[in-house]
Amino acid sequence: MTTVLVFLDHPGASLAKSEREILSLGASLGEVVVALADEAGPAYLDGVGSYGVREYYRPETAAVSEVLVAGKAAFLAAAVRASGAGVVLLGNAYESKEIAARLGVRLEAGVITDVVALDSDLTATKSDFAGSYTVECRVTTDVSILTVKPNSFEAVEAGPPSSPREVPIPVELPLAAARVTGRVDKPVSGRPDLSEARVIVAGGRGVNGNFGPLEELADALGGAVGASRAATDAGWIEHSAQIGQTGKTVSPQLYISAGISGAIQQKAGMQTSKVIVAINKDADSPVFEIADFGIVGDLFTVLPQATDEIRKRGL
Repeated sequence: MTTVLVFLDHPGASLAKSEREILSLGASLGEVVVALADEAGPAYLDGVGSYGVREYYRPETAAVSEVLVAGKAAFLAAAVRASGAGVVLLGNAYESKEIAARLGVRLEAGVITDVVALDSDLTATKSDFAGSYTVECRVTTDVSILTVKPNSFEAVEAGPPSSPREVPIPVELPLAAARVTGRVDKPVSGRPDLSEARVIVAGGRGVNGNFGPLEELADALGGAVGASRAATDAGWIEHSAQIGQTGKTVSPQLYISAGISGAIQQKAGMQTSKVIVAINKDADSPVFEIADFGIVGDLFTVLPQATDEIRKRGL
């Protein structure tokens, strides 16, 4: 049976939806083992074990997490050799893609990024050109390294909690590498993470720096707030809120686009949403081509009315 190594970076209090998806995908391919570069609590490890994972690899030195991608790539290469894994699965964030690339160089292995579907023979389907095309490809080396887009695979229901066994492994860290010199905790908003949210209210250039109406609507719906690159580049909202080709890929039940033109780069990050509602003053805006419901109007008039009505109805 093929051994599948799943790399889980930045463990939280519990497994995130994207982590459950990648563990489920790994279990469908073979026997799953996990690599954790950072410390994880008992609840998180129980969650990992509930997906049939019997052991996880940890670096013997805690310095790995302080050497950014170079250290994590070195650790992951050691974990692949220790486990004999034939498949390595990672998330699709920028950092994960760079780790995958460095790992590919270390192992002389093929790398496929942006995977949205995977056959049993490891033929991967990936999206290219901002989601305008799909490509089927397959790694021909002994080890296949794949980064998986969130919301592309179903997270199967986990089994009973089970604590996997820790396997410490030595890691030779690179001498020349960027290191973490300090950390600042991100303010807690109380809203769900973009990748986890069932409802997302996203704003673009049309908000003109004022995300207040979007935040009020998102809070009324129990959703998250996202943005286009134009809005994040303007400094109106943090870059972690960016959705699109160079941002996060989301697939909520409801996606409300306010003041976003809907250029192809934005579509790449949200076009798999179940229901898309677009609000824009320009009736010819490209976003209306993919929207299920469109409202031609001023978002500063439409959004407060929607928020008031939702609150009246107690939705």
